[in-house]
Amino acid sequence: MTAQLSWLDDPMVYRVNALEAHSDHSFYASEKEVINHDSSLKYNLSGKWLFHYADNPMQRIKKFYQLDFNLTSFDNISVPSHIELNDYASNQYINIQYPWSAKVQRCFDKKGSLKNSFSKGEDNSVGEYARYFDLPQSFIGKRTHIIFEGAERAIYLWLNGHFIGYAEDSFAPHEFDLTPYLEDKNNYLAVEVFKYSTAAYLEDQDMFSFFGLFRNVELVAWPDTHLVDLFLHPKLSVQAQEGLLTCDLKFSGDISKQLKCELYDTDNRLINHQTCLIKQKQISIDFGRVSAVKVWDNHHPNLYRVVFKIYDLNRKIEEVVQYEFGFRKIRISENNIVQLNDQRLIINGVNRHEWSAKKGRSISSKEMRKDIQTFRVNYINAVRTCHYMDQDYWYFLCDHYGIYVMAENNLETHGTWVGGHPEENLPGSGKIWRGMALDRAKSNFEWLKNHSSILIWSLGNESYAGDNLMLMDQFYHTHDSERLVHYEGVSRNPIYRSRISDFESGMYMPPDKATEYLQQGPDKPLIFCEYMHSMGNSVGGLGQYISLIQKYPQDCGGFIWDFIDQALYARDEVSGKDVLKYGGDFDDRPNDGAFSGDGLLFADRSPKPAMQEVRYYYQKLDRLNYKHELP
Repeated sequence: MTAQLSWLDDPMVYRVNALEAHSDHSFYASEKEVINHDSSLKYNLSGKWLFHYADNPMQRIKKFYQLDFNLTSFDNISVPSHIELNDYASNQYINIQYPWSAKVQRCFDKKGSLKNSFSKGEDNSVGEYARYFDLPQSFIGKRTHIIFEGAERAIYLWLNGHFIGYAEDSFAPHEFDLTPYLEDKNNYLAVEVFKYSTAAYLEDQDMFSFFGLFRNVELVAWPDTHLVDLFLHPKLSVQAQEGLLTCDLKFSGDISKQLKCELYDTDNRLINHQTCLIKQKQISIDFGRVSAVKVWDNHHPNLYRVVFKIYDLNRKIEEVVQYEFGFRKIRISENNIVQLNDQRLIINGVNRHEWSAKKGRSISSKEMRKDIQTFRVNYINAVRTCHYMDQDYWYFLCDHYGIYVMAENNLETHGTWVGGHPEENLPGSGKIWRGMALDRAKSNFEWLKNHSSILIWSLGNESYAGDNLMLMDQFYHTHDSERLVHYEGVSRNPIYRSRISDFESGMYMPPDKATEYLQQGPDKPLIFCEYMHSMGNSVGGLGQYISLIQKYPQDCGGFIWDFIDQALYARDEVSGKDVLKYGGDFDDRPNDGAFSGDGLLFADRSPKPAMQEVRYYYQKLDRLNYKHELP
C-alpha cells in the first residue's frame, strides 16, 4: 500500500492499518518483572529524534522515509514534545473559533469533501521525524508493535522504507504492527505529522493549538501466546457485602497453552485461583463470589488484583498480566438520584486540561501526582477529562486515590455551529463523519474500560447534537451496562433528549434555572459539567450551587471550569525573565487572549485565592458524602 496525502481531506479516512483498540493492561515476561514494574516486552523510543520542519505539505521532504535518504540536514527534537515549543512554529490559543479562522477559507462541497484543503493547505505545517533503533534481545523472534500514545493531528508511519499506516485522533493511542519489515539491527523509522486534517474539525477544544509527537512512543513485543484484551466485570451487592467477578479474555497466537488465574484481596492475600487450558481465542473466567468485600470509593479506594499467567508446555511462564480494580456500583435510583454503592453520590469536581507551564500538554508523571495531591487537600473528589483522553497513567492514579472520573471523548466542534448556524454542526447526522465519531468512542472505551475510577462516559463537549452523537450514546450503553453516559450538548437540540445522556446537563446553568428544573420532579439527575468559570476574582457564587446540592438529592454536583491556567513560560523582553504568557502574548492571530487563564491554579501549579472558596464549600459536601446523609 502507498500512503495517500488525500487522506488528510477525507473525513471517512481516519485510520489505515492501525490495530484495533484494546485494554490498557501491562504485560511481562516473568513474575520478577511484575514485582520490579519493568517489562522486557516494552522498549521506550522516547528521547532524541532527528527532525525536519516544513511550513506546509508542498515544502516537506517527500521521500525522507527511504532507506538511502541522507539525514544530515535534519535537526534534533525531543519526543515527547510539541513542535511549537521547540521554536519551529508559533504558539496559538483559541477557544471557539478554528485556528485558521479569518486566515484560510475552507469549504465543504456537496458531498462533504474538503478536497485539497489540507493536503495543499498553505497553513498546514508538517513535522518529519526519523530515528534508527536496534531490537532489544528480548524482542527478537517476537511479533513487534509500535504504540504512539499521543500524536497531534494526523500521522503517517514508515519502517525501513515500507509504508506501515496512518492514524488520526490526537489523544488516543495508535498501535501498528512492524513485524513484516523488522530487522534485528539498524531499523529506520520515519514519521510524518501534519498539523491539520479533517480530524481538526472534531478537535476544536478551548486550548492552545499544538502538533507533534507529544506523548511517549514505545515498542511492545508479543509472546507466542499473548493476552490481547482484558475486560473485567466486577459486580457488587452492597446489602450482601459480596462481590462477583468475571473476566473476558482475548488471545492471539498459539492458544494451546495453560492459563493460571489468581485473585488477590486488598491485603494482597490470594483468595481465588484456577487453572485451565486455553482452547479458544476468546474465553471467560468466573472467579465467583468474594465475601466480606471492601468497596471502592473516594474515601476508601480499595483495590483488588487479578493476575493471569500463561505457561508453555514445559511449564515455563511466557507472559504475566495483572490489573487492579475495585468493587463499586454506579446507578440512578427510581427517584433519579445518582448513587454509588447504594448511597447518594455528590460530585466535588473540576474540569482538567493536561497542562505544564513548560511543556504544554506533554505533562509529566510528577505533575500528575502533584495534581492528585491538590485534589485530596482541597476535597476535590472528581475530574472531567476535558475534552479528550488523558495519559493512561492519570486513570491509574485516579483508581488508586479514589478520584471519580468522567471520561470524555476527544470531541469538540464548537466552531461549526456557534453563531446561529446549528445546521452546520459536526459530527451532526451525516454518514460521512459517523465512522470517525464512533471510532473515537470505541477507542475511549476499549483502552479505558477496566478503570474503576471511571463512573461516567462523556460523549464530548459543545458539539451540538445529532444522529452521530446518538449512536455514540448507544455504543456506550450497549457495551457497558455498569456506567452512566453524559452529554451536555443535547440541551441545545432537545429533540434528542430521550435518546442521548443519562443526565440533565447545562453549560453554566444559573442557580435559578437549576432550581426550576429540580422543583418540577426531574426525570433525569442534574449535573453541572461546567460551572463557576474560574477567571479573575471569581468563584464567589459557589455557595448558591452548594445550597442546591444540599437541598435537592437529584442534584449530584458538578465540575468547576477549570483546574489550571493554560499559560506558558516565555522570556519577557523588558525584564529578561521567564514569565507566564497567555493567548495573544505570542503574536498569535486569531487568539482568544487571557481566556486561557481560568483555572483554580496558576499555570505553575500555585493556587489562586479562589481555591480557598472551593476548599471551604467542597469540605461541606465531603462531610455530606462521607456520612451518606440525605437532606
